[in-house]
Formats: sequence, structure tokens, C-alpha cells
Amino acid sequence: MEKGTLVEFRVQGDRRLGVVDRPDGKTRWFVVDERGQSHSLAPRQLTYTVNGETYKPSDIAKFLEQVKPYLDPSSLEVAWELLVENGETVTPVQMANLLFSESEPPYCYAAHCLLSEDKLYFKQKGEAYEPRSAAQVAERKHQIEVEAQKAKGQQEFLARVEQALKGEAVEWQRQDRQRLEALEKYASLVADIVRTGVNSDSLARAYPPPAPVLETMNMLGRSGTPPAAFQLLIDLGWWGPHENLFLRRSSISVQFPNKVLEVAQQRLDFPPTDLDANRLDLTHLKVYTIDDESTTEIDDGLSWEVLPDRQERLWVHIADPTRWLMPEDELDLEARKRGSTVYLPTGMIPMFPEVLATGPMSLVQGKICCALSFGIVLDETGAVEDYCIHPSLMKPTYRLTYEDVDEMLELGVEAEPEIAAIANWAKKRKTWRYNQGAISINMPEAMIKVKGDDVSIDILDDSSSRQLVAEMMILAGEVAARYGQTHNIPLPFRGQPQPELPPDEELLLLPAGFVRACAMRRCMPKSEMSITPVRHAGLGLDTYTQATSPIRRYSDLLTHFQLKAHLRGEDLPFSAEQLKEVMMTVTTTTQEVTMVERQTNRYYALEYLRRHPEQIWQITVLMWLREDSNLALILLEDLGLQLPMAFRRTVNLGEQLLVKVSLADPQKDMIQFQEIIYQEAAL
Repeated sequence: MEKGTLVEFRVQGDRRLGVVDRPDGKTRWFVVDERGQSHSLAPRQLTYTVNGETYKPSDIAKFLEQVKPYLDPSSLEVAWELLVENGETVTPVQMANLLFSESEPPYCYAAHCLLSEDKLYFKQKGEAYEPRSAAQVAERKHQIEVEAQKAKGQQEFLARVEQALKGEAVEWQRQDRQRLEALEKYASLVADIVRTGVNSDSLARAYPPPAPVLETMNMLGRSGTPPAAFQLLIDLGWWGPHENLFLRRSSISVQFPNKVLEVAQQRLDFPPTDLDANRLDLTHLKVYTIDDESTTEIDDGLSWEVLPDRQERLWVHIADPTRWLMPEDELDLEARKRGSTVYLPTGMIPMFPEVLATGPMSLVQGKICCALSFGIVLDETGAVEDYCIHPSLMKPTYRLTYEDVDEMLELGVEAEPEIAAIANWAKKRKTWRYNQGAISINMPEAMIKVKGDDVSIDILDDSSSRQLVAEMMILAGEVAARYGQTHNIPLPFRGQPQPELPPDEELLLLPAGFVRACAMRRCMPKSEMSITPVRHAGLGLDTYTQATSPIRRYSDLLTHFQLKAHLRGEDLPFSAEQLKEVMMTVTTTTQEVTMVERQTNRYYALEYLRRHPEQIWQITVLMWLREDSNLALILLEDLGLQLPMAFRRTVNLGEQLLVKVSLADPQKDMIQFQEIIYQEAAL
């Protein structure tokens, strides 16, 4: 190659011109660029040679100025239209002649630059360039347009992200939502993996992000890990800092499908024919509904009456949602899929659309309501002497809270003798059950509520009113089960095997109260469901089913479907095998609901403790989790919370101590306490 030849080469992908200076060995050449820098290049590194003249490095800038006016990419379209029909190949020299009617070095180099940079009309074939077909060009144009739109969309998304990060209101577009929803799915892994304690790099390898997520995270300069995605969604205001990942990871639907909502509204606007045309009219009875103040699904009411023979009859009225649906219709199948209403500190997720659940399905004060009413006569010991079950019409007289009833019982309100009578029968009933072997385990229970950013914890008091309602619900469950047993009706019967409790002498060695109750609780087997009657040892009943919450528990709804069909003299909607199959599905769903409820309650319990780092709590040591390492289960008595604590010294079961929180991290499910010695507490 002649000294002074102008050549093109690339430096880290950038196009550069240089002048050949001298050989470097047998095959390489030293080339000096316009900056005076020398490069040792092999022939394969040269991308173009300017023929016809020799140059000095100082000439390069002037040469490029001569080339610049001719670097218009649109000019290639004209050349392509001339060449495409015959598919003729073209060299840079030929292209210079075609475009500029010139073949001088600046024109030829301009043609080379246009052809080598072109991604639309021509493709390189050896030393020449071949025109792409019309179809190929059309496809390339489409691709370029798509890429341009994508780039534009990315820039607009980044602009909205910047707005959101500044705390400004943002109107997210459909494409944005697709990105953010992909981030949601990936970020939901946090609840499972943060607890493993692995670092971010290991996390990224174990859970590689999907391509759309990785693209978004890279665009925003964030690492592609689930915790980083979680934090981004919080930073954008898309999620709150306490997003319920347990709920998101579950199969629980927060919203109802539009079709189900439409059906619910249709039932409300055009009530279906009542299959129970001959309902027993009980509107003359005084009916009390007793619930928490926040309860919106009111599914039970109580009455008491004196019969002509001076016997007393208790009535347990249960809401009748089957008045509004049929087995296997849209509402029934949606309720079956949900299994139960979900109760979380942040609110509830109902089993039925609220327009029905809190309206015509509920026992609303002052309105005539459809119900399934259980009339029960007890003997003096509290055993069931006689009973009847009727689809009914009733009218709730009073809506009372548990606090209202406690106050009425305490003051002995003479205007409401029914309340005192029901409470009296509830006590007899409880005594009777314990004489039948019922087992009582009383442990404080935390009730956690979240309103806005406020987290509160109260102990669910086992008051007289709550015991009254509980006994009446258990009574109705026994009567429903006895009716099913007598008439050989498959029902979702509930049972509990007889527990093997510690011997009395062993229990007496444990401190009385919570420690003993905790030891007994550990021995209690799980309750079971069966399509045939089975003893419930914990309740002291030979047969039992749940029938008192059909708006909130699907198994109770099944009981209503079966009982009401039999009372009408119709075929049962579910055979034994069909009922068994449905129960298995519902049990799996409700187990998931229970798990989400527990996990969410624990999260907010830890969040509450995190917010009170200086609070001193009195605790009772309940039981050993790992005695060899001094890890015990403790009870925070003021909150009703049971949590693990590792002690640095030997402690005894039942010992009461003072502690405060040293670490609480609800996201990582971590809680640590430190003991406060008496002198510290006094200070």
C-alpha cells in the first residue's frame, strides 16, 4: 500500500480516517489519524480505501468537509428505486456516479458512508451492495417505525416516572400499566425470599427477572431483583409501603368479575322467585342481632319466647342467602371459589358482592328479612329437648354491639328480659357441654386494625355477650347436624378427635393459667370435615356442623342448600359424593385464606411493635420452642400476641418479665426482644 493513501478504520465502533505512513512488519501498516495518533492496523481492519490521490494527516479535516454536504440518507431511496427492479449490485464508485454524477474521492467516500450506514435499502455483498426487495424494505420500515414508537414510549414512560418520583400525580398509560403489572408479579416474590437472607447478587441469579422487568429496571438504573422491584413500586406510589404481598401471592380475588357483579345487580333489581313460598311468619318476635360495631354482613339474630305450656323456646335466626341464588349459578360458583370472607386488619374481602351481602342477604334492623330459623327447647340441664327448623320471615328489632349487651346484662335492663333469658340459657348450655366433655382453652386473642396509617391492637375480650352468642351459634350447629343425622342428609359435618391431654399430675406441675392452657392447646388435634356425623370432642357434641354464617362461609352455605331442599321435600342439590368433592375444593381454598389472614396479622403485629421501640411490655414465658438454646414462646399480655424470644439466661415457664423490642422488621418477618431488668425499668 502506497504511503499517503487515505483509509478508513474503526476505533471502538467509531468511523475514523487515517493516512498510511509506513509498513509495520510484513502485513501491518502504521496509519496516522487527523489527531496525529499512530495506529498499527492489519488489512482486515481497513473498512475503506480512498483511491486516486495521496494525503497528509492535516488534509483529513478538509476532506471530511468536502464529504459532509453529500451525506443525506434520503438520497439512497432514489437509487434503490432505480436498482431494485433488476436487483443490480452497486459499488460506492458506481453509487457516486448514480447519485452525484461524480467519481472523485470525496463523492465516492460519501457514497461508501451512505451505503455502509444504511439499514433500510441496501445490504453489503462482498465489496458491493445489493438492493433489498420491496417486501424487505417494507418490513424494515415497519420495524424501524416500531422501534421508534418503542423508544418514544420509553422516553414518555421515563418522564412519567420522574413525575411520580417527585410525588406528582401521574396518569399512567396502558403500556405503563403492563410494565408495572409485570413488576408487581416479580416483586411479589419478596415475601417468599427476603426471609432467606440471601444477598442481591444471589437473589438475581436464583430469581432472574423476565425480559420486560429487566428492561424497565435497566432503563431506571435499578438492579433487577425482587426487593428492588418492590421498592420501585413503592417509590412510584403504585404500591403502599405495606403492600400485602401474602394476599398478592395467593389465589384470592380482591375484585369480583364484572359478570358476577352484573348478576348480583340483576338479582337485586329483579328478585328471583322464592322457592320457600310457605315461610313461617316470625315477625312478631323480638329479634336481637349482636355483632361488632364494624360488622356489615349481619347473618344471625336471637329471640326468646314463652310457649303456652310455660316452656321457653330459643330462636336462632340465620340469614338466608340461598333465597338469592341457586346451586351452580354464577353467584354460587364465585362464592365456592372464594371459600369464605377474608378478614384482614386493613378490611375484609367478602364472599358475595357487597350489594347483596350487606343488603338483602343480611338481617337488617327494621326490615322484614328471609331467614332459616332454628326453634329450640332446652331442658333444665341445657340439653336439646325439642327443636324445629323453618324457612322464615323475621324482622330484626335491635342491632346491638357486644358492648351494648354486656352493659344490659350488667345493669339488668328490665325492658329487655329476653336478653337476660337468652344469657341464662347460654350459661346452662355451656355447663351442659362441659359435662359432656367439652374442653375450654382460654388464651387472649389480639384484634389488629389498620385505618389509614394507624395500626392498633386490642385484646378480643371473652365477655358474657360473646359467650352468649357463641353458645347460641354452637347450639344451632348441633341442631342442624342432628336434623341431618336423623334424615340421613349428607352435610359438611365438623368433628374433632378426642385429644390426649397431659395427665393431671403433669399439668399441675405447670404454672396455672396461660402456661397450662398453652400446653393443652398443643395437644388438641385439628378439626375434621366429613359427610357423615362425627363427634366434636372440643365442643363436647356427638354431632355438629356450621350453619350460622352462610354469607361468610361457603361450608355453611352448603348446609343451607341441603337442609332447605329437604325441608321443601325436594331432591338434595348435592349427593354424598358431590358434596365430598366440593368440600375438598373449599377446604383447600379456606386453608389458603387462613394462612393469608395469619401472615397479614403477624406482619402488622410486627409493624406495631416496630413503631413502639421504647415501650416496655410485660410478658409471660409460655412454652419452650428450643429449650437447649433458650428459645421460648412468650405472651405479650397487653396485646394478646404470642411471639418467639431468645433469652440470654435461664428462665422458667410462667415467669413474668419486662421486655422491649430491640429489632422488628415486618418485611423480613424478624422480631427480637431484650429483657429489661428491674433497675432499668425503675429508671
